[in-house]
Amino acid sequence: MCQHITAAPFPHEAAAPIQYGPTLAATAVYLTQQQLVPLARTCEVLRDLLGVQMSEGTLCELTQKCAAQLMQVEQQIKEALIQAEVIHQDETGLRVVGKRHWMHVTCTPTLTHYQVHKSRGQAALEAIGILPAFSGVSIHDGWASYFLYPCSHACCNVHLLRELLFLAEEHGCQWAADLKSLLLDMKEATLQRRSQGKHWLDPLEVADWEVQFLRILDEGDLAHPRATAPPGTRGRYKQSPARNLLDRVRKYQHAFLCFLEDLRVDFDNNQAERDVRMVKLQQKISGCFRTLTGAQAFSRIRGYLSTLRKQDIPLLSALQATFCGHPVLPSL
Repeated sequence: MCQHITAAPFPHEAAAPIQYGPTLAATAVYLTQQQLVPLARTCEVLRDLLGVQMSEGTLCELTQKCAAQLMQVEQQIKEALIQAEVIHQDETGLRVVGKRHWMHVTCTPTLTHYQVHKSRGQAALEAIGILPAFSGVSIHDGWASYFLYPCSHACCNVHLLRELLFLAEEHGCQWAADLKSLLLDMKEATLQRRSQGKHWLDPLEVADWEVQFLRILDEGDLAHPRATAPPGTRGRYKQSPARNLLDRVRKYQHAFLCFLEDLRVDFDNNQAERDVRMVKLQQKISGCFRTLTGAQAFSRIRGYLSTLRKQDIPLLSALQATFCGHPVLPSL
């Protein structure tokens, strides 16, 4: 026995009297960003289950640290989305510091990117930077700003089916009921071909479907002629909902039928709507984001975790690696 006390130096990451390691930090961020547990309740969970006294301020610091470590990963996800053949896009409103903002989502079955912006339209799409450089097919709900970009476009037909159902049931429009049935038949045909491993329908079959589609639109035109303003009246005259829908479907006919011509394209935009649904749940739980930096951190971390979840990569261990400075890279 040398009768001396030998003390090892503290690890370099232990720079404060109270220090939280990567496992605890990952658990805290997982609870707030993935499970959407509010800050106060997360502190309560950590105290009751783990005996850890963590403040809300520390939780926010850990969230910002995690988001900073994921900056490069987010950029790689964006670049992978730009190179994708087909993407889904959507947006939903949210409150940030009491003001209206928008959460934009761009995704595929294996990748997710979120970004919060005060604009819903082109300014946000330019800031995100995916759609301006994208050359594949973008599936969306028909928001006009998406059509400003020269990539191929596909409109969500579930949105169209809802409008057709309303016109058929509330206004007795037979052409709307016929078009709804035709779209569902088209969907079934594409699902059958996909199950057979095919990548497209026979061109003659596509042409036949399109002829039926246009014939029903012609029937709608006869039932709802365009309203004209009385003589001497200036400006455009208000059209009926049925007339507006007919004009929109004709204008974007190729986008509505894109799923028929290219079997890589889905009939609907459910992928983006599923990915944006949890953002709406977060709003119901917490009401709003207190700061813009908090909303931006949530977007980056949530997109990363959503991507990992789609690829069956364990989330907690990935967050631990992130706090160690080596985030797990998803397949791109």
